[in-house]
Amino acid sequence: MNDTAKPFKTKTLTRFLIEEQRRLSVSGNSVTGGFTALVNDVRLACKRIATLIGKGGLANALGAAGSVNVQGEAQMKLDVMANDIFVRTNEWGGQLAGMLSEERDTPYLIPPEHPRGKYLLLFDPLDGSSNIDVNVSVGSIFSVLRCPEGVGEPTEKDFLQPGVTQVCAGYAIYGPATMLVLTTGNGVNGFTLDREIGEFMLTHPDLRIAEETSEFAINASNSRYWEPAIKRYVNECLAGKSGPRARDFNMRWVASLVAETHRILMRGGVFMYPRDRKDLTKPGRLRLLYEANPIGFIVEQAGGRASTGHEPILDIVPESAHQRISFVFGARAEVERIERYHRDHNDFEFDAPLFGTRGLFTSSHA
Repeated sequence: MNDTAKPFKTKTLTRFLIEEQRRLSVSGNSVTGGFTALVNDVRLACKRIATLIGKGGLANALGAAGSVNVQGEAQMKLDVMANDIFVRTNEWGGQLAGMLSEERDTPYLIPPEHPRGKYLLLFDPLDGSSNIDVNVSVGSIFSVLRCPEGVGEPTEKDFLQPGVTQVCAGYAIYGPATMLVLTTGNGVNGFTLDREIGEFMLTHPDLRIAEETSEFAINASNSRYWEPAIKRYVNECLAGKSGPRARDFNMRWVASLVAETHRILMRGGVFMYPRDRKDLTKPGRLRLLYEANPIGFIVEQAGGRASTGHEPILDIVPESAHQRISFVFGARAEVERIERYHRDHNDFEFDAPLFGTRGLFTSSHA
């Protein structure tokens, strides 16, 4: 070996986790090798899903599965396959007491032939699966909680913990490159899959959300159902340089929470999937425990803000395993502005001249 060669500085995910474990142990926090092993199992599940997605139609993985999940949504073949990969990869290692998936009605208990651990794993195995058949980026989202002390067989209530109690959260994005983005409560780091060696390498240390932005993401087809606060915010952005924000904004929508989150982490922005009047029986569209909470944890650790539009996401005490919630996150100042509009301007239609009949998303039906 040439002694003058540059030292190898890029960390694998495994090395990063072991160093985090050592750091936390020195600071007096109780973190064991079991946690590192758990995240490594999640990493392996994501690698397997990335390989499957990369094969696409070659693996007969495209199209509908002919079944529905607990939310009544039609499942894609890859939804079912990805869920099975997550379960089979994580059930045997001895770190988990149970799992909760978007694709299952009830929590999954660890089979009796495997040892049980002290953590709970919650996940959306394939977020944005409606994009699969058109080859647009999709992802997996996961959250790790501690199983309550003394609980051997966790029930649904044991998973109903507020987001602030999360031990770890992350997502994998399956795009031109596969990345795993992770927080253990000490900032956010991004790892890129090196396909030649089969390892996730640290490529994006200490990710931070830009404080200022001129970009927002929302499904504009639902504009007729939006609350006044959201209509006001969007119309102000669309007014551009001549409006109250005094600058032009771009609008984006991918219909994949992971893809939207990743874009905001990389270049800033704000995401909105607000409560609306489309279905008054649902207080939102996204699921709290395995979508909003893990993404909210990542966003807050990256210096942004995650909210329902009314209150912080991570403070909400869940009521059910598949609870839906409204979700707004991204640049802190933008989310705080939206929260302010909900407090001050949400009990009537905002009817200032600029945002009345001339507003692109003003509706007399809301």
